Amino acid sequence: MFKKYLSYILPIKIYQKKSNVSKNLEVTWNNGQLVLDSENTNYSFGSLQRILRKGLKYIGFKRIQNFDSVLVLGVAGGSVIKTLVEEVKFTGKITGVEIDEEVVKIAKSYFKLNEIPNLELVIDDAFEFVLKTKEKYDLIIIDIFQDTTMPNFLFEDFFIKRINFLLKVNGFILFNTMVLGFQDRRRNAIYKSKFDQNYSVRMYPKIEVHNELFTIKKLA
Repeated sequence: MFKKYLSYILPIKIYQKKSNVSKNLEVTWNNGQLVLDSENTNYSFGSLQRILRKGLKYIGFKRIQNFDSVLVLGVAGGSVIKTLVEEVKFTGKITGVEIDEEVVKIAKSYFKLNEIPNLELVIDDAFEFVLKTKEKYDLIIIDIFQDTTMPNFLFEDFFIKRINFLLKVNGFILFNTMVLGFQDRRRNAIYKSKFDQNYSVRMYPKIEVHNELFTIKKLA
């Protein structure tokens, strides 16, 4: 508890681990809260939790409460899952997919994701998982980064079409992107143009400075 209170004055690192996928991972007490960071960005809790909470609010907590199933691609420490369970009060099934086994260990040890009864954690590549799954989802949250880099497949037609296929009618995609310059803004504009009249797409720029959120509703 001393470290927690001291962290209001300065951050206190309590765990560090190198990972083949995420390189450097750090668990830190910061302003009285445990956060998970990579070398150059926040992975869970902290600013990332604020970003995804805003996205969930845009969709609507009441609406999400009536959903049956949520897919989270990119779990990290699980801040969006904690928001779903503790703030949204979502009681349906949550499937969390995370490629980095070290991150999953941290999520269980420090952020207690293993204590969430309606969560199934899957260690797998997101691209591979969406190819294999036979389930459909009311909400698909995409939050995949390797430090400050986003994998190219997230913006490719095949992945987009597959995600759209897995989404139920009247369901939502919540997609968190990082925008650091002109190329990223152009990439996001092209991404937005890939959805036809069967989808309602909204883009929310400059969330926590460098993040841009998409909410995409499937209409038919």
